[in-house]
Amino acid sequence: MGNLIEYTALNEYADNRDVISLFSGAMGLDIGLEKAGLNVLIGQDFDESCVKTMQVNGHNVLGGDIREIDPRKLLELTGRSVGEPFLICGGPPCQPFSTAGKRLGINDPRGSLFMDFIRMIDYIRPRFFVMENVKGIMSAPLKHVPLAERDENDPDQRLGTVLDVILSEFDKLGYKTVYGVLDAVNYGVPQFRERFVLIGSRDNEGIFLPIPTHFQMHQDKTYQWKTVRDAIADLEFDKGECATLSEERLKFLKMVPEGGNWRDLPKDIIPIAMGGAYKSGGGKVGFYRRLSYDQPSPTVVTSPVQKATMMCHPTQDRPLSIKEYARIQQFPDDWIFTGTTAAKYRQIGNAVPVGLAEAIGKAVCAVADGNAVVETKRFRGTNVHNKIRNAIELGGNLYAVK
Repeated sequence: MGNLIEYTALNEYADNRDVISLFSGAMGLDIGLEKAGLNVLIGQDFDESCVKTMQVNGHNVLGGDIREIDPRKLLELTGRSVGEPFLICGGPPCQPFSTAGKRLGINDPRGSLFMDFIRMIDYIRPRFFVMENVKGIMSAPLKHVPLAERDENDPDQRLGTVLDVILSEFDKLGYKTVYGVLDAVNYGVPQFRERFVLIGSRDNEGIFLPIPTHFQMHQDKTYQWKTVRDAIADLEFDKGECATLSEERLKFLKMVPEGGNWRDLPKDIIPIAMGGAYKSGGGKVGFYRRLSYDQPSPTVVTSPVQKATMMCHPTQDRPLSIKEYARIQQFPDDWIFTGTTAAKYRQIGNAVPVGLAEAIGKAVCAVADGNAVVETKRFRGTNVHNKIRNAIELGGNLYAVK
């Protein structure tokens, strides 16, 4: 496995910043990478709405099922050679690894698509790669066994996780990797959104996950978490295209205050509003959820009107609009989404927030440019600096409140 090509130190393509994007969707990841100074040569997706969105925004696209795409075709369309692209990025469909649902993992046909991502890297041999996914991929089992049938002594049931396989495959290809779960809110995104990020280096460079730039507490407001108000306050009476709630759900939503949810309904109304979900387990925080202007948004989902995952405007009796969804994901205002209203929400909800993508791109570029670290002979104030370093790794909370 792996393309047998000898590379000189960082090879003759050291200065290029060309990117091949796979599973591109609405291009949130790509826009962020371009803001970081990279050059996305081509996008790829199976979904027709996504393909049309990329095309209408002026991007080169290869549509179709990645399982049927020859990597040589991608190189042909970009005019690049094996080993030349700076980076390949993508997020193989994540539904099988979600923390909700059946968690079939690799047994789900969509779950095997990460192997096609690996196949592309194996042939094209980019200097770096970036793979993103839901955080559930870190614990997703290779083999789904119903709880009642599990036997820890059965060797066939001890096959490890999907992540184990992914890391093993990249190791076989000779790529050094670093991975973890990042929360977009720590990178200037007005939204709590945890994503798994895996970065790889072909040439054993000192890759690292991007350091947080925004914090819940900071003396400079510029570096504090961004809120829903920061993102959409000016659109309150300029919503544009928007989904609608049923009259029944709207009736209950009107009783919920800003920042509240079903728990804020009158006690005698709650069983009626919740229906069968009233006696079910879990926190059910998404039921009749109304956002707060003065907090980051919850994770933007693929539809703002589903009963269990409502994304309702802080002060208006309606769901967030397409424009508001796009703002919270940090798409440019002039970015065009194609397809039905439902397709537009889905494209935006599945995207990587632009600010998080930009931070990832800047981290990779810093490694490539060799300017990510300030070298010192002595690390003064070790205890103080270690405290700050550890806090950054934990998301920026420097002080424990007792």
